[in-house]
Amino acid sequence: MSRLLEQAPQVLAAGVDLFAEAIEAQGTTVQRVEWRPPMTGCEADLARVMSDRRRVGANLEALQRIVSTDAELIDVLPAGEVLGLAGNDFLHAGPPIGWDRASGPLRGALLGAAALEGLVAEPKDAEALFASGTGYTLEPCHHHGAVGPMAGVISASMWVFVVADPATGRRTYCTLNEGLGKVLRYGAYGPEVLSRLRWMSDVLAPLLQTAVRARGPVDLRAILAQMVQMGDEAHNRNRAGTLMLLRELLPAMVESGAPSSQVAEAVRFVSANDHFFLNLAMPACKLTLDSARGIAGSTIVVAMARNGTDFGIQTAGTGDEWFTGPAQLAEGLFLGSYGPEDANPDIGDSAITETAGLGGFAMAAAPAIVRFVGGQVSDALNASRRMYEITIGEHPMYAIPILDFRGTPTGIDVTKVVRTQILPQINTGMAGKQAGVGQVGAGLVTPPAEVFPKALAALAHLVR
Repeated sequence: MSRLLEQAPQVLAAGVDLFAEAIEAQGTTVQRVEWRPPMTGCEADLARVMSDRRRVGANLEALQRIVSTDAELIDVLPAGEVLGLAGNDFLHAGPPIGWDRASGPLRGALLGAAALEGLVAEPKDAEALFASGTGYTLEPCHHHGAVGPMAGVISASMWVFVVADPATGRRTYCTLNEGLGKVLRYGAYGPEVLSRLRWMSDVLAPLLQTAVRARGPVDLRAILAQMVQMGDEAHNRNRAGTLMLLRELLPAMVESGAPSSQVAEAVRFVSANDHFFLNLAMPACKLTLDSARGIAGSTIVVAMARNGTDFGIQTAGTGDEWFTGPAQLAEGLFLGSYGPEDANPDIGDSAITETAGLGGFAMAAAPAIVRFVGGQVSDALNASRRMYEITIGEHPMYAIPILDFRGTPTGIDVTKVVRTQILPQINTGMAGKQAGVGQVGAGLVTPPAEVFPKALAALAHLVR
């Protein structure tokens, strides 16, 4: 007891700074904490869900599955072969949407994909096809075990990474990353975009396939763990991850028997594209999160995704139902003469990284990210610290050096978001709102607050 009395008293202060300042003036240590009342109108649903006897155990089970599921790159194959897509079948990022409500970048990517598949001679000619509503299918990537960055369009002739959990055999998929600027995923569809995609399908993807098959499975979680300690956060900074992947595959690429000119061209392309590993981080994260689906009583978010019009989330305890609200505009840095008026609302499946405890949740591990998305180093540190308040645990493999190797905040809890009004932090690229423009910037964004009360209401309805 005497030892406790010798310690200086400490006070936790929430709310008005005036009180904290008055206490500090008296020589008492004050720790300020962010506090807000729960979201309005959620009281009854929140009480019902919090009283669910299954919740704590279900959430612990969900977290355990997320942090323990392995993810390995096992193959590279045409999307038509592994996803069962015909030439007129298209997948897209985010929750379900039709052409009538599709954003500019999603429309641009679909026009380019239609030309790539030979459905039309020129991308613009595909507008009539999609406007007719017939002769094609359009479904979310998530509904097929896949994820796609930005517009996220996947068509039959594109090749995809195949990522698997060795324990269960479950698989997830993602296209190969094209780079930045005028690329299909940002809604660009010019001749140079289609030429690059054809080269990727004809040269790069088969070469990677040969290398992966010769080398054997690549442990993606091990790379993710190491890159977080090397300054990457696996969403908008993947430099270390890309180079580690290249290190794993390069010997097999050299020994593949392919012409040396093709190997050199492929190596130059991958090594010059710092975002190349993003398209492996995403399916790896989806694979681990999908392991938590279908756990009754769990309030953990297993997907956050945007189609450029809507932002949607799914939870472990509510099956495949989407809870949606309007996608928000990111705030950040713009390329060249572009400004906020040129940007489309948030788009892409890449927020799967934040959902798994990376991306904006791991910004403290990647302070250099602020040079890409804006802000200061302190903002990156504070973003990660704030996310601990809405998650139920920490990822044991993804350790943040500057936070004394604390694991990244993992397991977004709907009830915590509603109780604190703290929204998940996402860092993202920005696509031009007009089809064909491409990338206009990068920045920070959060989900629309309304999606969490919607999910909470559905969870409350399921309480027995």
